[in-house]
Amino acid sequence: MLLDKLITIEEKFQNLEKRMQEPDVYTDLALYARLAREQKEIQPVVDAYRRYKKARSDMESARELLGDPDFSELAQEDHDIALADMERTEEELRILMLPRDPNDSKNVIIEIRGGAGGEEAALFAHSLYRMYTMYAESKRWKSEIVNLNETELGGIKEVSFIIEGDGAYSRFKFESGVHRVQRVPETEASGRIHTSTVTVAVLPEMDEVDFEINPADLQIDTFRSSGAGGQHVNKTESAIRITHLPTGMTVECQDERSQHKNRDRAMKILVSRLYEAERDRQNEQFAAERKSQVGTGDRSERIRTYNYPQGRVTDHRIGLTLYKIEQILNGALDEIIDALIMADHAEKLKASEA
Repeated sequence: MLLDKLITIEEKFQNLEKRMQEPDVYTDLALYARLAREQKEIQPVVDAYRRYKKARSDMESARELLGDPDFSELAQEDHDIALADMERTEEELRILMLPRDPNDSKNVIIEIRGGAGGEEAALFAHSLYRMYTMYAESKRWKSEIVNLNETELGGIKEVSFIIEGDGAYSRFKFESGVHRVQRVPETEASGRIHTSTVTVAVLPEMDEVDFEINPADLQIDTFRSSGAGGQHVNKTESAIRITHLPTGMTVECQDERSQHKNRDRAMKILVSRLYEAERDRQNEQFAAERKSQVGTGDRSERIRTYNYPQGRVTDHRIGLTLYKIEQILNGALDEIIDALIMADHAEKLKASEA
């Protein structure tokens, strides 16, 4: 059954290739871009399937020579290599054929809030903001602050920012939850280790067309931006506050000087939050399935501990501990993210085979 699906996908890929070479498609930029996106989405599956077919062909060729005494030893070696390649690629294809999160390719909205721990939590919220933006920079993704509420000592009470990049949500989506820090605050004379928490929410960036909102349900207020920004910010009412009246959900955006840009940013965040709330509501009926997966949305779940004295970072969902706290807080997140994605794939494969 899997092979039948793979044959169909390869045929679709070949048809897309042919269509994109047709003059009427090539000159229609919008159509060409849509077909190119479709092709890009299935390219990894097609590449893996072609590697699988080659390995299978190599194995069959080697098997034909096993009975020849002059070539049997070499043929056996080629057979075993091809069989291993085939099995490895088959496992890769099973993962690639799992249902994709339709939001994986989207930009991401990250909201960080200081939790228990007062100023120490706010300082660690700043550390997490720095960690995520440095990781984005390593991927050559763009990050933009939407709303920022700082403390006098350089901490962050809360910050909302957008990271723009192909596949950004797929890499950040496992960061939702409570992040715990254990360290000795600089202001602590007795050298006692304090435990503080920071809450991270990760949302796929949605457009207004992705989730319909009745304009009558919105209250939009303008006000003067507060905090750093110079005289210009304080003279103009460019900041925007949008309240969704049925839910009471409120979004503020005051980072841009343009009221129009602030409104667009605030609407995107509001739509993303409402979309996420609706998705959570629908997922409640699949509670058992959600429990078996790594999880991407429970903001009350303690997901990770950063222990400064031991130089340790532990992700509690998969039991991964790395003694690389400095590198991780400087944006080296790939090892953790890759492990979380692999664990999620393993759980989904197990569920699909049950």
